[in-house]
Amino acid sequence: MSDRISQAFGHPIERAEALAGAEPRDRISLRDYVTEVEIGAFQQERGLRQRLRFNVVVEVQSASAPLADDVDRVLSYDRVTEAIEAELTTERLNLLETLAERVAHRILHEPRAERVFVRIEKLDRGPGALGVEIMRSRADAQPLAEEEAEEAQHAPRVVYLSNADVTAPGLPAALDRLQAAGLPTILCCGPAELASPRSRVDLAQRRIDLLAIEQNAWVLAGQDARCVVVNTRTELDWAMKHAQVSVWAPSKMVLDAVEGPARDAGPVELAYWLAGELSAERFVLLDPDAPLPEGETPAAHGDLETLA
Repeated sequence: MSDRISQAFGHPIERAEALAGAEPRDRISLRDYVTEVEIGAFQQERGLRQRLRFNVVVEVQSASAPLADDVDRVLSYDRVTEAIEAELTTERLNLLETLAERVAHRILHEPRAERVFVRIEKLDRGPGALGVEIMRSRADAQPLAEEEAEEAQHAPRVVYLSNADVTAPGLPAALDRLQAAGLPTILCCGPAELASPRSRVDLAQRRIDLLAIEQNAWVLAGQDARCVVVNTRTELDWAMKHAQVSVWAPSKMVLDAVEGPARDAGPVELAYWLAGELSAERFVLLDPDAPLPEGETPAAHGDLETLA
């Protein structure tokens, strides 16, 4: 195992020479990630924060189709740093070995991760770096017991705003109330009340209609610095984990979806579809005149003054 670990952290040329004739694997890496935490089995380490340095290499499944520069088709580097921070904040640990195991298992819970190499070093325990190195594969991974609880905790509130609400002076105060509730919020809107180009080709018109919504989404984002326009599932997942406010630009997710909304779905129906995809805690419709899919009702009505 030690040879394989040294190869994992070595220069790419060294790995290529060592693995000559073997099937190559794609890898992503996190190098020299340093953070402070209280850890250690000795009494003098209690109540004292010390620096840890993480180096992580993840072997991932080869892409089954061209990546097309699409962030949703790769294992995000954020997932590696989030795995480290999640384990550092779960409980105080005595051993680097325990921390390395937990970080490795959390990373291997990612769908594309096949094998992970984790090196953790203490930087403040002596003149040199003291550490551990481990390698774990998908077969070693254990289910994350807190997965369902985390999903429930991060369930967002999806709010559909009318055009009047998009530019309303009361929007910042409404966002204050939403953030006070501690839930991630995803704001959706329709197109502005302006004439859009028309095409005789259905798919082209679909893209035009979606882009019209996105133009209005940028208008909405300009009303408050907390509103960040997002168009990928990866960005939405990150924002939900950090309880942030997102403004949904629908084109990419709608057009890439295997089982997406109906091609003739209107803006509210798109927002309602998104709420279902994200297992939203609540779908709030602030436009009482906007139609929903037949037989469906929003989880809540409201207005900017009462939104919370």
